[in-house]
Amino acid sequence: MTTEEYNICVDEFADGVYRFLLKNCRDSELARDLVQESFIRLWIKRKEVNFQKGKSYLFSTAYHAMIDYIRKNDRINSMEDKKHTTPHTYDQYSDVKEVLDRAVEMLPDIQRSVVLLRDYEGYSYREIGEITGLSESQVKVYIYRARLFLKKYIVNPEYVV
Repeated sequence: MTTEEYNICVDEFADGVYRFLLKNCRDSELARDLVQESFIRLWIKRKEVNFQKGKSYLFSTAYHAMIDYIRKNDRINSMEDKKHTTPHTYDQYSDVKEVLDRAVEMLPDIQRSVVLLRDYEGYSYREIGEITGLSESQVKVYIYRARLFLKKYIVNPEYVV
């Protein structure tokens, strides 16, 4: 990858990587740091990475950087506790995007990641498998389970009202 191709990657993919990380970690500063870390790793490996694989390399690197950060800072326990909390209901009007965002936050980490990569970023099952290190069939199962949960959550009037 040349310097010009690297700059094209920065211009075209930085926002997508940031959105992906922000949806997963819900911390804008952390997401920015992880985006920078991903681009630093791409710069270091630029001679080994083909320009056509730049996007998948960035998302894969960002995903693994996020996992490393979570493991390093022992956030897994706090996220497990968060999954077991009861959903909040609001007396105010809530639009579908808010309800869906709340439901996505309740998904287990791996399900949230694969759903965001598939439905928000448009990756194929094979590409998601390469990014996350899962087999294509595992990716399909996680996406199916996540979508099933989201469907049940969204149609439940207790959470929507």
